[in-house]
Amino acid sequence: MRALVQRVTEASVVVAGERVCAMGPGLLVLLGVGKGDGEADVAWLARKVTALRVFEDAGGKMNLSLLQTHRAAVVVSQFTLYGDARQGNRPAFVEAEEPARAKALYERFCEALRADGITVGTGVFAADMKVRLVNDGPVTLMLESPPAPTSGRPPGQ
Repeated sequence: MRALVQRVTEASVVVAGERVCAMGPGLLVLLGVGKGDGEADVAWLARKVTALRVFEDAGGKMNLSLLQTHRAAVVVSQFTLYGDARQGNRPAFVEAEEPARAKALYERFCEALRADGITVGTGVFAADMKVRLVNDGPVTLMLESPPAPTSGRPPGQ
């Protein structure tokens, strides 16, 4: 599971000319679900996003998280994070999960953030979306859940 996380002063999502969500300061999370991702990936990545210390403290250091600042997140499904353009000029998306399973894990990720007390806005899964944001900093980080270990334990355990 991959997340492109951007610290923003504002973000919104528009579908078919209608704004479906908007927020002030917080995180915009573009979320990609890859083949083989599961509940352990959702749990690991949701914990990482909520605890990621990218907001400035009183001393101006990136030292505070979504949980500590009580800011919101907008989560947008983004299968193109699994695009592979190493060969040729047209990306291949063979590593992206099938839509039905990807949607279920995307929704579980949003639920996991909400369970931690984060206000979550979403786009519309598989829709043509216009995502507007003002990147703050700019601060942009790529996160990826760890591969499943060979010991049989879930990632991050």
